[in-house]
Formats: sequence, structure tokens, C-alpha cells
Amino acid sequence: MAIALPDPIARYFASETAPDRPAVEGCFAPDATVRDEGRSIRGIDAILEWRAEAIRKYAHTSRPVGLVERDGRTVVAAEVAGNFPGSPVTLDHVFELADGRIRSLKIG
Repeated sequence: MAIALPDPIARYFASETAPDRPAVEGCFAPDATVRDEGRSIRGIDAILEWRAEAIRKYAHTSRPVGLVERDGRTVVAAEVAGNFPGSPVTLDHVFELADGRIRSLKIG
């Protein structure tokens, strides 16, 4: 069963394996922040670098498997598979949306 994701989140997962500038700008706010692996990433340029680095490092895929709304945020559970110990794992992707774009994302 497909999960009905909000549009910017659907664009985020759709662009995961090809994170070019138009795709990233289409789903993230210009001053968006991402928290992943203990790091904080801010802005489109840094997010582009982070996504490209993750693809090189892990050659991963993500498949949304659940969605809940919690405290004004959209939490998407995604099965992440790739070149890392314990693959596949299910990770929560906690999105905060504003004005039709991702304002913040925390992966963990």
C-alpha cells in the first residue's frame, strides 16, 4: 500500500538518488536544516553536498513504510538499505514543513 506523503516530502524521497540543485530547491526551503549522523547541515549548498556524500558513502535507498503527524511535524518511517552494517534499517525522518517546503529534517 502506497503512503500518501505531503508533496515536498514525496519530492524529497523521489530525488534521493539524483539530488541535483532543482530537486533539492524544489523540496527544501533556502535556509533549511538537516540533522543526520550527529551533524547539522544548513542551506541548499550544504544539503546538496550532504546528499551527494551519503550516496557515495552508502549507495542507499529509502522506502517510506509509515507516516504519523506528531507535534506539528510529519514523521516518516523509512526502510533504508545500503552499504552499511545492519542494513536494512528503519529510520524515522522527522520533517517540519513551511510554505510548501521542508524547513527542517532530522534523521534517526
